[in-house]
Amino acid sequence: MLLIDNDCVARVLTMRDCIDVQARAFAGLIDGTSIGRPRIDTYVPCARDDGYYRFGSVDGATEGVLAVRLKSDMMVWPRDGGSEQKYCIEPGTYCGLVVLFSTEDGAPLAILNDGHLQHMRVGGAAGLGTQLLAREDSRTLGMIGSGGMAETFMDAISAVRKIERVRVYSRSADNRYRFAQRMRERLGIDVMATDSPEDAVRGADIVATCTDSMTPVLNAAWLEPGMHVVALTPREFDAEVVRRFDVTIVQGREPLPMEESECFSQRVSGSPNAFIGGTVEERKRLPVSKVARVDTSYWPIYTDVISGAAPGRANDREITFYYTVGNWGVQFAAVGGHVYREAVRQGLGIQLPQEWFVQSIRN
Repeated sequence: MLLIDNDCVARVLTMRDCIDVQARAFAGLIDGTSIGRPRIDTYVPCARDDGYYRFGSVDGATEGVLAVRLKSDMMVWPRDGGSEQKYCIEPGTYCGLVVLFSTEDGAPLAILNDGHLQHMRVGGAAGLGTQLLAREDSRTLGMIGSGGMAETFMDAISAVRKIERVRVYSRSADNRYRFAQRMRERLGIDVMATDSPEDAVRGADIVATCTDSMTPVLNAAWLEPGMHVVALTPREFDAEVVRRFDVTIVQGREPLPMEESECFSQRVSGSPNAFIGGTVEERKRLPVSKVARVDTSYWPIYTDVISGAAPGRANDREITFYYTVGNWGVQFAAVGGHVYREAVRQGLGIQLPQEWFVQSIRN
């Protein structure tokens, strides 16, 4: 059993590999060689009157590896309407793990910190959708968001298209200017901060939203023919924006085929499937989207396009949209499995005794 920390993940995982292993794993969904279980969140009331405890899990398997991703979060929704916050134990620390098992003999293979892997996984998905739908001659990227996810979005999009110019906006001027300088130095391309989201979007070939906003960040009037748009969360866009899209593709399906009960809900903002504890009064703390969530249930999915069951971009005038939700378990299996194999090949990670995890008592 191998313990693999964030530094080791960063050392062995390139963005190009992250994109390629996801593409291969998603293709396996067509013939059943890959499989995933949708994410489920469990909400438990806590002592804070502005928050809840949330446990989340998702799993998936591909290429001989099954991954279970586990998260333990304190969730806080400030009463002043500020951004959602999450932490484990105290602000600034987090608990997320990916546990890998062999589908050949059931052996536990590895425990990975999920921080760097999570950012790479999501960024890789943005790259995968861009590779699928963006015009080949796309050169300009407009970004809304300047956090860790924005970095991997930019890395991934630059890995699949020859990006020469980036315009970025986020609510904090200091953050967006620091982000622009850091990414300009890292990628060696023209990255500039803008004073409005419209300035970031107008004239772009590719538009990426990667924020923690609880309300939409895109305006339909900013979109132009030929653009490709990719979004991180369903809260970043609304039905008016979607009506401007000629092609809409969602990565996969996440809702579970189960009837709603008193403790099951799909209406908590940020959670595709949620089991909720607490009293009626305590549940009022949970965030509900301020606008109706766009129904994506009828949209084609990624595998529909690569199998030929649905069209992708048909011409250079179409506005295309890729929504990076779905197939999360398969992503963790694909990327986590790649990291594990590379760590073994390079002799990295910390070996843990197998007897800590395997027992002689039948379970």
